[in-house]
Amino acid sequence: MSSNLTSSPAPCSRSWSISEDSLRRYVFYASENCIQELLSASDSKSGNDGWKILGIDNGVEISKRCSGSLHTFRSRWLLKSVSPEQFITVANAIDAARQWDRDLVEARYIKDLEDNLSIIRLRFGENSKPIFRNREFIVYERRETMDDGTLVVAVASLPKEIASGLHPKQNNAIRGLLLQSGWVVEKLDHDSCMVTYVVQLDPAGWLPKCLVNRFNTKLVMIIDNLKKQAVLSST
Repeated sequence: MSSNLTSSPAPCSRSWSISEDSLRRYVFYASENCIQELLSASDSKSGNDGWKILGIDNGVEISKRCSGSLHTFRSRWLLKSVSPEQFITVANAIDAARQWDRDLVEARYIKDLEDNLSIIRLRFGENSKPIFRNREFIVYERRETMDDGTLVVAVASLPKEIASGLHPKQNNAIRGLLLQSGWVVEKLDHDSCMVTYVVQLDPAGWLPKCLVNRFNTKLVMIIDNLKKQAVLSST
């Protein structure tokens, strides 16, 4: 007796193999947009611009902006007696990821495209919070100094197809998307600075959007820990 049952084809994951020059051009263009978004978010003269203040926690102003089902969150804090040069040493993708979740099992630079432009892999383990459990992110990091001395660090995920071409996903990993994130560090008088930090993250997988947004609110609360780290590293 013959069977009419058929098996579904195995899902395929697309990956793009692109030259380093093409990758550099793409990341430069994408990061330029991210930098402009970060500068806009840090500009106190531009009005609310869609940002809604949620509250102030220990001097840190927390805001959100509706961006579809996943909101963008922002924290701002005036750091006294901390220079931009001090803080920028810890304002990077890896130190931020360590503050997000202590079960960061791998954080390494995959490729340096320029002196200020790199590709990084972040991988979290089984003991992480639900939003990060078994997640990995392939992100770019670009650091720029504006004409007025403002320091900007832009961090965001590469498209999944490009990320797969650079680093194939492990079988048990869920590849999330850091839609946008980064810092703007503005120099003030008396070795102080205003720090703005922005995060919009999609962890992928089966997590309710309301839960993701709740966790995203907490992700921007890392400035205090990074400040302490910056002060310790400069002593």
